[in-house]
Amino acid sequence: MRVMVMVQSTPAWEAEGAMPSTEMLAAMGKYNEELVKAGIMLDGDGLKNSNEGARVVFGQGEPRVVDGPFTESKELLAGYWIWEVKSFEEAVEWAKRCPHDPSEPSQLELRPLHEAADFGDEYTPELREQDDRLREQIQQQHGS
Repeated sequence: MRVMVMVQSTPAWEAEGAMPSTEMLAAMGKYNEELVKAGIMLDGDGLKNSNEGARVVFGQGEPRVVDGPFTESKELLAGYWIWEVKSFEEAVEWAKRCPHDPSEPSQLELRPLHEAADFGDEYTPELREQDDRLREQIQQQHGS
């Protein structure tokens, strides 16, 4: 089972772009090493704050681009991981071990990724073949 773990941004990060301390970076590095050694971490990275981002909004008419910051949003992302685990419960246990700054509220959101079987009959063999071909092409392009 693959799970996306989303790291919620903090008010300080969004307002000031406050970078983590050396101690926090070291703790996160150690945590990432544990995830990799356990064979769980597939990908992960930090995200710049929302003032460097944009949203593309779909609805009436042409898509509309909204530049950050997204001050109206209460839950913005600061980073993510993609994990492969045996169960959702295992992902939750790993998430509980994540380093955090006790002086600032923070949270992780865990969401299982869809697997091919989740889409049922609508996910035809042709569509599955297309997705497999695209994954292979991505791996070739990026040397993964």
